[in-house]
Amino acid sequence: MEFSGENPHWNLVDEERKHINLPRRFSFGNNEADTEFASARTSCVSAASIPLWPISPETPWTRSPVHTSLSPPLLYHCLASLHRSEGNIFSIAVTKDFVFTGSESSRIHAWKQPDCAEMGYIKSTSGEIRAILAYGKMLFATHGDYKIRVWDVSLTENFRPKKTITLPRRRSFFSYQKKNSQRHRDSISCIAYNHKEKLLYTGSWDKTVKVWRISEKLCVDSFVAHEGHVNAIVLNQEDGCVFTCSSDGTVKIWRRVFRESSHILTMTLKFQPSPVNTIALSLSPSECILYSGSSDGLINFWEKERMSGRYNHGGFLQGHHFAVLCLTTIKDLILSGSEDATIRIWRREDGNSFHSCLAVIDGHHGPIKCLAAALETEETMMGLLVYSASLDQTFKVWRVKIYPAEKEKQEKSEANDQHAKTTDCKMSPVLSPSWVEKKIQGSDF
Repeated sequence: MEFSGENPHWNLVDEERKHINLPRRFSFGNNEADTEFASARTSCVSAASIPLWPISPETPWTRSPVHTSLSPPLLYHCLASLHRSEGNIFSIAVTKDFVFTGSESSRIHAWKQPDCAEMGYIKSTSGEIRAILAYGKMLFATHGDYKIRVWDVSLTENFRPKKTITLPRRRSFFSYQKKNSQRHRDSISCIAYNHKEKLLYTGSWDKTVKVWRISEKLCVDSFVAHEGHVNAIVLNQEDGCVFTCSSDGTVKIWRRVFRESSHILTMTLKFQPSPVNTIALSLSPSECILYSGSSDGLINFWEKERMSGRYNHGGFLQGHHFAVLCLTTIKDLILSGSEDATIRIWRREDGNSFHSCLAVIDGHHGPIKCLAAALETEETMMGLLVYSASLDQTFKVWRVKIYPAEKEKQEKSEANDQHAKTTDCKMSPVLSPSWVEKKIQGSDF
């Protein structure tokens, strides 16, 4: 395992391409020309001029009510755009001090918040880094050898993290010949961590979910979760519910058996056979909402009933033209990244199903593979740092400022009128040509 604090190859795209005459859609640099004021957009209207066609009458989905605003609710600016020809970035993790990126180069790069100065990297000989997760001083990473490694990334001047755990542990000579049921059989695509119980969940392309007790360094449960690749996994830290999604088109909810390690399936959410690539959970004192992004370009959401705990489908957000590959939530905001090379920022109103698309950020050249966000300020306007990585092999940092949500009666009335009009607005998802090609070839992003 190699540690390095050198930074010889990373280049600012701003410096490399400042003389290239690009269309306005592909903007680089830190100048004022790249600052965008974006008016609110409805969830069925896109910044691009690609038409959307009617959904088939038999669809069980309902569009989310939309709320439009006449004033610009969001301002964003690209702080940095970094490129390195060492493969695609698959995952981003954020802590108070660092931003980590994992890629197919077998390296985990560490960047200092908020200026994104590179602190160094962890290099492994165990293959690509598909998923990373940071919690406190721990960094969890999945490697190409189908193992998980845990690093102590306490803030130090020279950034020399210490590997503390490898899962599963290396077996002794006498037990090595026994079948190792603890090890995944294919790439580990996603991870989640239960803070209270100190349990680590891993989802894999081998269709299984495994549960690891960190203190004992053991796999305490393993179950076949889906009929296709497990693409994402999230946890409700309050009640311990586990949510998984898959290429088989389903989202499932699992619950741990009381005082045991085994898990049982409590609910399956399924509407169409389109692969579900990502899920995210939005929690507040008053509500719990699950969002899912799929290859038909839609973002579906489910609302949890307070009394029964059941998740009911609340509608879908439409705006992306191709597959939604990543989602993240912060406060009342939902950020989505798509194969159409755009990032959309949505805001949900308290107590109802109204969503506004505040902005469409289109600075990348390729599909947006992963997103992360950190809260910067919460004063007169909300300030965010948004981190995005694309299959164009660039890593970008955005500063986003969002004005408070408008609640005037007049605008609510306008939103209700708009909802009355859009309930009959028949839209259609657009399948990504490259996803179709990859599906035929049997591969995924």
